Amino acid sequence: MIELAADGHALSAANVLQSPQYPNGRIVPLDANLSTDQVRWRFWDDTQWDANGGRGTDDVIAGENQHAPIDFMSPYPASVLKLMVGFGVMQLVDKGEIKLDDPYSYVRAGTTGSACGTNVTKPIRQFFDEMITVSKNESTCALIKLLWDHNAVSGLNQQFVDLGLPYLRLVGTNPQNGGTWGGSNMNSLDTAKLLMILNGAAGRLWTAPNGSPVTKALLTDSSRQFFLSELGQNALSQVLSTTVWCGRAYPAPGIPAKLADRWVNPTNGTVTADGRVYGQDVRPCNAAAQVTYAHKTGFVDTSGQDAGIVQNLPGKASRHFIVVVHTNLGTRYIDVNRPADPPGIYPVVYTEKFGLLGKAIDQLVTNHHNS
Repeated sequence: MIELAADGHALSAANVLQSPQYPNGRIVPLDANLSTDQVRWRFWDDTQWDANGGRGTDDVIAGENQHAPIDFMSPYPASVLKLMVGFGVMQLVDKGEIKLDDPYSYVRAGTTGSACGTNVTKPIRQFFDEMITVSKNESTCALIKLLWDHNAVSGLNQQFVDLGLPYLRLVGTNPQNGGTWGGSNMNSLDTAKLLMILNGAAGRLWTAPNGSPVTKALLTDSSRQFFLSELGQNALSQVLSTTVWCGRAYPAPGIPAKLADRWVNPTNGTVTADGRVYGQDVRPCNAAAQVTYAHKTGFVDTSGQDAGIVQNLPGKASRHFIVVVHTNLGTRYIDVNRPADPPGIYPVVYTEKFGLLGKAIDQLVTNHHNS
């Protein structure tokens, strides 16, 4: 979590890791650049999680922090990796190599899973919107292939290293179709700093390893605003914020965020997004909302994620912060008290502990911000 000043600079930050080795959590010391050398980061591995007591053995960066006091296996980022893809795409826009309204013909080749869909032509803007707002995997494959078409993937990964974000790694993807994401890695700290760039602030955000300042100028203001607008229209408010479940006894309410109006049926207030029917009237929760939440969620069977920027709505209690939660609490982990979902309604796929955590973090930051 990074608490932000009104101008977007960091006021305070905290990074906490929890695993079978650290059941009560470990607070990670951070330096002035919001970095740490106190963690030996390991790649996520389902088998090692199950068979090795949650301990990883493959270093994300070979030889890095070998004697660090904390040894931690980074959860698989799932669809939060789409933040990296989006950053790479917007840099191509800023370089003039592509335009958002250009049509892109996605033609898949080689071997890939069904997640990448079929050959299709759409404006790049539409692929981007579908990737962010409804987490459409087919559109993400198309944009990863677009990055490969422009020889941008290796450069993007090297840029993350140069910026002091070495644990952001879009690696192992297939240049023929944009699939095969399993080798990618993100940790919560570097993800939060990437969101700081999108959020923007005047001057230096932090200092890169080579001593140069990292600034919002990595993207133009128009590209940052477009990206933030897309994140703010995320329909999947079902993790740290649970607005799509408004009025249900389960799951627990989370960050009190307003859901973008584009998803709300004006007649009955229900939400339908890319075939997901939630069935609840979200208008009461939108009316009571305290904040906007520009974020990206993700899940697979062993991954539950949410990462975004919280900003108070006008007239509401002041708070502005970045929150990133990377966990292994995916669809294979359910609450013992989870009720059955109504027929025809998109199921609750996360533990309600996410909502409880989101609300607690929001209250903590609000109290601190206004003390």
